[in-house]
Amino acid sequence: MAEFSKALTAYETPIPGVVLYDLPVHGDNRGWFKENWQREKMLELGLPDFGPVQNNISFNEKAGTTRGIHAEPWDKYISVATGKIFGAWVDLREGPSFGAVFTAELDPSQAIFIPRGVGNAFQTLEDNTAYTYLVNDHWSAGAQDQYTFLNLADETVAIPWPIPLEQAELSAKDKAHPRLADVAPMAPKKTLVIGADGQLGKALRAEYDGDPSVEFAGRSGFDLGNPNSWNRNWKNYRTIINAAAYTAVDAAETSEGRRSAWNVNAAAVARLARIAAQNRITLVHISSDYVFDGAETVHTEDEPFSPLGVYGQSKAAGDTAVSAVPQHYILRTSWVIGDGGNFVRTMASLASRGVKPSVVNDQIGRLTFTQDIAAAIRHLTESAAPYGTYNITNDGDPVSWADIAAEVFTLTGADPLAVTGVSTEEYFASKPEAAPRPLNSVLDLQKIKAAGFTPRTAGEALRAYLLG
Repeated sequence: MAEFSKALTAYETPIPGVVLYDLPVHGDNRGWFKENWQREKMLELGLPDFGPVQNNISFNEKAGTTRGIHAEPWDKYISVATGKIFGAWVDLREGPSFGAVFTAELDPSQAIFIPRGVGNAFQTLEDNTAYTYLVNDHWSAGAQDQYTFLNLADETVAIPWPIPLEQAELSAKDKAHPRLADVAPMAPKKTLVIGADGQLGKALRAEYDGDPSVEFAGRSGFDLGNPNSWNRNWKNYRTIINAAAYTAVDAAETSEGRRSAWNVNAAAVARLARIAAQNRITLVHISSDYVFDGAETVHTEDEPFSPLGVYGQSKAAGDTAVSAVPQHYILRTSWVIGDGGNFVRTMASLASRGVKPSVVNDQIGRLTFTQDIAAAIRHLTESAAPYGTYNITNDGDPVSWADIAAEVFTLTGADPLAVTGVSTEEYFASKPEAAPRPLNSVLDLQKIKAAGFTPRTAGEALRAYLLG
């Protein structure tokens, strides 16, 4: 008999992510009614929006029927429909909670959420017991090769079965499952880094060095323009970090470059967004100050797009697609410096050769070092920061490209007075094919700081980059 008039309540358990719920059951002499799963109310209590796609029912005719212990590669929400069960759950995921146990008796007034990789087993305590599963992947008999199993009688977890196993109804398969010492833990879902051989990709390799759950794919491993690259089991991934982009700003103004920019920065990104939304994957995407025209003194995350050229237009289109993904982080950045050819390396080379460059002095912004972008990505994804768009540059006072060039000359022992400042109009007067640039690229950093991440100052990062 279900207990009536409980308030909808969530209870944490010793297993991370496993949550027990009391459910309101409304009944009288005719029977009872309950809202078994109500998305809006459950989300308010902290239940993950896990996206169920299938509802299953298990019926057991006799008390003592015992099933498990099976850990499946999907999340599930389980509730008793009629009767009563004894449930046992064992964490079979990689990590410090491997082997943790939780047990409880459940009747129709209760439900439990079981995340991927946590083994579950049930023993019916009454005849004619049925329980229901909401799962976020489609079950098939062939999927069982992805399960992780544990023997019901394992001495290490020592589950106190109300009905001794020798008196219970068990399948031959369940009797043959391994002991805990022989169980290979279920590996976590992976993070896929696309564009792993670029400047940001190399910084992400360093940031996640040694983490087996992060998979890196350069162009040879994932070519956005190759249809075969998209043939993956996307349900094995929890996060996609898109570090790939077409960044040839001037070439994007040409006929061929325009097509490439839109294919990589917009069409391919829209495809990633669709995959992420369909598979409940968190999509991390890198945006640019070029989505703005530079008219504002400081650009906030919610400023409307106003791109001046093809590159900025294609990036704005990609941002728009990613913003439709329920779980997304867009990191908008500017003046990126990393491992590879870039403005700082060019200025250092000119300084070493005694060249006296002319550098624009009316474009204002801050440098962004890929090390800080990579650290910001990791912080946002691992701290459960609210999804959305975040500006990320290095901190400090905004400066011009000419100021940066002079500082590079100083740090490398050259004369900063060798750098001559010129206007953007003067610099590009002989380059009619050049793309228009925003004159002001200063991005507001308050939102990402409020999320707990404070980047280094640009001056500090520049010194570390040049001097080690």
